Amino acid sequence: MLDKTYNPADVEERLYKQWEETGVFRSDVGSGDVPYTIMMPPPNVTGNLHMGHALTFTLQDVLIRYARMSGKDALWQPGTDHAGIATQMVVERNLEKEGVTRHDLGRSAFIDKVWEWKEQSGGAITRQLRRLGASPDWERERFTMDEGLSKAVRTIFVRLHKDGLIYRDKRLVNWDPKLHTAISDLEVEQREVKGKMWYLRYPVDGMADTYVIVGTTRPETMLGDTGVAVHPDDERYKDLIGKTVRLPITGRLIPIVADEYADPEKGSGAVKITPAHDFNDFEVGKRAGLEVINVLDLNAKILAEPTPLLKFDGNHARPVKAADGTPVLLDLPEEFRGLDRFVAREKVVAFFEENGLLEKIDENPMTVPYGDRSGVVIEPWLTDQWFVDAPALARKPIEAVETGKTVFVPKQWENTFFDWMRNIQPWCVSRQIWWGHQIPAWFGPDGHPFVEMTEEEAQAAAEKHYGQATELKRDPDVLDTWFSSGLWPFSTLGWPDKTPELARYYPTDVLVTGFDIIFFWVARMMMFGLYAMDEVPFRTVYIHALVRDEKGQKMSKSKGNVIDPLDLIGQYGTDALRFTLAAMAAQGRDIKMSEQRVAGYRNFATKLWNATRFCQMNECVVQPGFDPKAVTTTLNRWIIAKTADCVAKVREALDGYRFNDAANAAYHFTWGSFCDWYLEFAKPVFNGEDAVAKAETRATAAWVLDQILIVLHPFMPYITEELWGKLAERPQALISTRLPDYSGLENAEALAEMDWVVEAISAIRSVRAEMNVPPSVRMPLLLKGAEAVTLSRLETHRPLLLTLARLDSVDVVAAETAVANAAQIVLGEATAMLPLEGIIDIAAEKARLTKEIGKLDSEIKKLASKLGNEAFVAKAKPEVVEEQRERLAEFEATRAKLADALSRLA
Repeated sequence: MLDKTYNPADVEERLYKQWEETGVFRSDVGSGDVPYTIMMPPPNVTGNLHMGHALTFTLQDVLIRYARMSGKDALWQPGTDHAGIATQMVVERNLEKEGVTRHDLGRSAFIDKVWEWKEQSGGAITRQLRRLGASPDWERERFTMDEGLSKAVRTIFVRLHKDGLIYRDKRLVNWDPKLHTAISDLEVEQREVKGKMWYLRYPVDGMADTYVIVGTTRPETMLGDTGVAVHPDDERYKDLIGKTVRLPITGRLIPIVADEYADPEKGSGAVKITPAHDFNDFEVGKRAGLEVINVLDLNAKILAEPTPLLKFDGNHARPVKAADGTPVLLDLPEEFRGLDRFVAREKVVAFFEENGLLEKIDENPMTVPYGDRSGVVIEPWLTDQWFVDAPALARKPIEAVETGKTVFVPKQWENTFFDWMRNIQPWCVSRQIWWGHQIPAWFGPDGHPFVEMTEEEAQAAAEKHYGQATELKRDPDVLDTWFSSGLWPFSTLGWPDKTPELARYYPTDVLVTGFDIIFFWVARMMMFGLYAMDEVPFRTVYIHALVRDEKGQKMSKSKGNVIDPLDLIGQYGTDALRFTLAAMAAQGRDIKMSEQRVAGYRNFATKLWNATRFCQMNECVVQPGFDPKAVTTTLNRWIIAKTADCVAKVREALDGYRFNDAANAAYHFTWGSFCDWYLEFAKPVFNGEDAVAKAETRATAAWVLDQILIVLHPFMPYITEELWGKLAERPQALISTRLPDYSGLENAEALAEMDWVVEAISAIRSVRAEMNVPPSVRMPLLLKGAEAVTLSRLETHRPLLLTLARLDSVDVVAAETAVANAAQIVLGEATAMLPLEGIIDIAAEKARLTKEIGKLDSEIKKLASKLGNEAFVAKAKPEVVEEQRERLAEFEATRAKLADALSRLA
């Protein structure tokens, strides 16, 4: 007999160890079964399980367990990402405690320290995934710095370079002045701040007392201005296009150019152009062929040394050469050299004010880019970096989605994908840190790069190029973390070698991920997959929504609303958390997570446990050879048909990635049809004298309970596996059990009959509750207008109706019978009447209902007025607006019920 209560802590660790030791998570490359592959988005080796992880890994595990139980050879490929900057910072902070820097150690010794940390502390996230019940093929676990994956990185870099798709160029990047490296857009945090807009006067050359006024949020960069842009249709400036202004402080002449980037409706309509320090200005500079002047060093200080003058030549900023071929260098104003950017800002503003060139200063709410790890303001900075020709590589992925080779679910995310990919810029892949894949490039004395798999091959190429043996210097930079993770779907399977795994499991079936990395990771994998494999990396991309707090706000440490999934697991069990996430994962809708919801699904687990104990107490034992098609009683044929219907709904929903529909179908069948109705209906049979009916019902209950465990297993693996093992001696674990064939179990006649009983009892109970009829009171029920089928059902199931609806009698009356003060219920073609006279105070009940409806009308009017106010909707936080809409919907639903109850008394 089962214990009285289910204790997840006693079960989860034991079962997971058992699963892992018996190898049930393994894929089988030699299997004859249909392969099914999911690539685990590799979490950062520095990471800890957060609610976003809990969602994405739960959904993947549901799919992989469902695929296994459907008879497929399922590979869920696990692994972790080396997380270049994040990991390097962790190790550097540890060294700081010892008073040591990475520079004290040197590159090689520092890398050894990182590996040492990774071996000791880098596995926390995989241990936490095990707590979540994740069932990947752990024996195939990969790390993006594994030797095999490193070989893949070098191979594709060299191939791309030789194909002209990777090149070195001087372009703008997100520069972190604290970490001294370029970072990706994903590592930039946009913060809302109250800034200022300074309006500066630039004198037009040769036109006395004529100025162009430019607005800027960054006055310090004006030292690197090389143009002023105005809109070509702006009448105010048409006569000035082609003229020059004399740049204050420096005295340089810079042109006024026409470009649609300048917005006539914004500010003065004229914008200063600093191509070396603004991404938009860089593009304007390219279009206008402007000069490019970098005024900042790697610390975001004004350069102390002369700066090279560059000029756009097509898409590239190239050095301007003097007549003798030497680079032209510019000296920046002496009083600014070496100043921090923000100190320089104050000094520039002071100069303009002192010289009557400061027009005005406006308060300016704005977003400022910060490094998400360093916490300092990021600079767009012109520097030599390695770039991937992303626009060229994006063509095939765009075509793949257009032609349906890869499908996004929900489909609207395809538009986001197209928007990003059709406007993609060259991808900066070099990072100025030590931990990561060092770029396989060596430079000759003149800066010429040699990109090869090994240093020996680079030396051979250099000797051929220079005609003699030449000393080379290895590029110290490493590759962006997204570069190596972009190879994940095929590098983990052995590419560039032609392995059996690569042939069997690529392309993969589905990628499950969040929308925030469609561009950063999904796009990279598609570009590299189609380039290296000439095939899409996945056939479907399922994009899940965000997990927010119960009010719909994004979780953040600063708000104090972060919910730790490990805390919820500890308190309510893994199954409760997993089921909550799946049941709320509606396509395109964010999840509002609350502890109460998890507690509710813990109660569901308890309900399943108690129902199983009830079955045990009533000797419902699994019967070998039980044939669900052979049952004879209507009750048992009904629950078997309900079971088949539930499984069909779950399968259809999971096949369509409608996780919430699948979970809710399983939930309502288990709690409602089986626990609340079937077991109640079966009690008289269990306690009766009909031995044949009793034996069949016991065997049916045991069979249905088995099917419930099977269908719930992908969502709630622990409690289902535990119950599976407790109910009978089995040839295999539940995780390895296949979904049976449920065809032929449909039974429309039994469904119609027993569903009528359920509907009748539910309707009567509902009326009793609405009318405040005390539970102890047994009521009469009068039925009129019933046809033969209904009368037959009534006669057959009269005992159930009397017991479960708490009735003292059920009588059939003539169609013309009228009963005063009776609540009426429509049951198919018949009308059921519940006389209330003498049971409740009719007048008082009418008064109560009328008063409650009046209160609700007042609340509904207030909320409708508030939501109809455009100013409120525009200014209020989205989560506040959504909360008000939900309250309105709840009030309206309650009012409808009360109005229905009042109408019954009319």
